[in-house]
Amino acid sequence: MRTLVLNAGYEPLAVISFKRALVLVMTGKATILERDDEHPVLAAHAAWDRPSVILLTRYVRLPRGRAVPVSRRGVLRRDAQRCGYCGSAASTIDHIQPRSRGGQDTWENLVACCLRCNNVKGDRTPQEMGWTLRVPPRPPRGTMWLVRGVERPTPEWDTYLAPAA
Repeated sequence: MRTLVLNAGYEPLAVISFKRALVLVMTGKATILERDDEHPVLAAHAAWDRPSVILLTRYVRLPRGRAVPVSRRGVLRRDAQRCGYCGSAASTIDHIQPRSRGGQDTWENLVACCLRCNNVKGDRTPQEMGWTLRVPPRPPRGTMWLVRGVERPTPEWDTYLAPAA
């Protein structure tokens, strides 16, 4: 069971285990906004609500300009598991400007790619192949990218998570 943690300003911060969330609530550092009524936490002499969404009582200042780190999984997720060249199911990622020619591991230079297109393209650029990208790659934005664990939200979290940008 996972719990969504909201900052005192109601912006999502993290997803943590329900055990850690219960400790935050019991120590007065957070309050429960949404609970899982079907699965209370039972002890020998007490029972507690299992938190699904908690709100911190004090505001936690976050560093400005948090960037989403580049990862293979992130590129595939950003491109909805679709090849950036042909649109079929993607299982690999491709460097638009090949690494052998100075291409970097950046959101703007990586695209999800099917195995066939990746093998045909090889060490060339899309311009050399006469190919165009279906969508120009850009860094992902929004809550769904900055908060780890929000990829699989529960229905109780919907009102607290902004739609993906």
